[in-house]
Amino acid sequence: MALTLRRNYDVDLAPLAGMLPDAEIPLLNPNAKVPFDEREWRLKWLGEQDDVSFYLQDAAGRDVGFFALRVGVGPEVRHLTYVYLVEEARGGAAAELTARVEQAARGLGALTLTLKVEVDNAPAHNAYLSAGYEELSRRQGMATMLLDLETRQAA
Repeated sequence: MALTLRRNYDVDLAPLAGMLPDAEIPLLNPNAKVPFDEREWRLKWLGEQDDVSFYLQDAAGRDVGFFALRVGVGPEVRHLTYVYLVEEARGGAAAELTARVEQAARGLGALTLTLKVEVDNAPAHNAYLSAGYEELSRRQGMATMLLDLETRQAA
């Protein structure tokens, strides 16, 4: 599936609310209210000044995914948060998703990408490993992973 990237300049969360079933909110963010509360997300989960979110669109221009990048330990490091794909877009879209995340991070001037993923979420964990992320540590069921964008670009 070919996915295109759309930067969410206005922090418009209506498309995310429309594609995210209440049952999946805890998977995306276990600390968020159910049902989805746009105000809560805008203020609490995507409220940092440097948080940037993106939608992924399919070939028909429909929003089928969402993710956010926040500043990590410095402006050259971006941390991937709140990754979501609608169910019909999940099969086989991992490489496309990770490529779009990389594209977005580079566009923000990142040299490194980090993320945390549940170790029990084998499809996601394996997708990041296949995309070249290195697992740095495991703690409380979460793997911390890193992708060096400079090394990747030089290769």
